Amino acid sequence: MREHIINLRGLKCPLPALRARRALSALEPGDVLVAECTDPLTTVDIPNLARETGDTLESTEKQDEVLVFRIRKR
Repeated sequence: MREHIINLRGLKCPLPALRARRALSALEPGDVLVAECTDPLTTVDIPNLARETGDTLESTEKQDEVLVFRIRKR
């Protein structure tokens, strides 16, 4: 199991979700994608992405102005 961090700060909808989807497709099952975003709409887009792909959204947290999503690849 590996953890992959992608910096999606400054990107606006739909780019964070599209780039997270691409990053997830390159991961092995059990790996974790950590997506760091600043667009408030990602609070809707990233959970929807995880639902669509069947992956698990393990956590969502806000660190200052950055939203951090942890998604485990199924």
